[in-house]
Amino acid sequence: MTKYLNEAQGGNQSQVIEFVLLGLSDNPDLQVILFVLFLLIYMATMVGNLGMIMLIKIEPSLHTPMYFFLSSLSFVDASYSSSVTPKMLVNLVAEDKTISFNGCAAQFYFFGSFLGTECFLLAMMAYDRYAAIWNPLLYPIIMSGKVCFLLVATSFLAGFGNAAIHTGMTFRLSFCGSNRINHFYCDTPPLLKISCSDTHINGIVIMAFSSFNVISCVIIVLISYLCILIAILRMPSLDGRYKAFSTCASHLTAVTIFFGTILFMYLRPTSSYSMEQDKVVSVFYTVVIPMLNPLIYSLKNKDVKEALRKVLKKSVV
Repeated sequence: MTKYLNEAQGGNQSQVIEFVLLGLSDNPDLQVILFVLFLLIYMATMVGNLGMIMLIKIEPSLHTPMYFFLSSLSFVDASYSSSVTPKMLVNLVAEDKTISFNGCAAQFYFFGSFLGTECFLLAMMAYDRYAAIWNPLLYPIIMSGKVCFLLVATSFLAGFGNAAIHTGMTFRLSFCGSNRINHFYCDTPPLLKISCSDTHINGIVIMAFSSFNVISCVIIVLISYLCILIAILRMPSLDGRYKAFSTCASHLTAVTIFFGTILFMYLRPTSSYSMEQDKVVSVFYTVVIPMLNPLIYSLKNKDVKEALRKVLKKSVV
């Protein structure tokens, strides 16, 4: 049953105080299958990302700027997956699929914060790879511990600041009609669809900020990799080129998957949104991508595989 809160002005309007998340499917059999599948993916996500953080922390050979950024990326992946997936799992098996107004706002804010942070963090990691390959002799000075900390802190500040603007713009709206969100978490497009306020300004502001943030990060990545490509082509030996490129392969894979999905999801006209299509895409970047990143970095990175072998050998002995 829809719950409303009478507004102070006039007393003839009401404001939704909870929402109903319709989820991915109303088929009970499919819900059970999805619950098991997403539970296994979420467990793999947490084990992979938290394991990566612990491995980098305890293995001295990984105490470098590149792995400092990677541990921060793992923390962000685990966090933004956790802001959505547990509630989605509960809703797949529970009859009550409601989420409070404040709970929806909190989920919206933290998911947006960590998603934005990952966007900026991947751009910073591209710059780190550029600094390492373009001028390896000065790399320890250019990417000192203080610089790395400032870059990561800037990514978090930008992500959380940007999410605060989106959250404030979205939850200042009135939701006085339907409280049924056609999604498995509180996201911008479905919330704007059920608002009884004028959402024109919201659409413009959200599109402007999202476009600026994503495009600026993509530009940083492209410029960094253009410089990396120039530096690699200048190397005299094929072996040196291969080693240089291999250090970027994992990051380039993660960047392609993440930004490709985000560009498809958010940088489109509102009129072209299809909620059913968007829910499938959302599953990919909220549930699957956080699991893929530690796999990408562990399978494609010799240093990580060697460090893991050392740790496992010590634990066995």
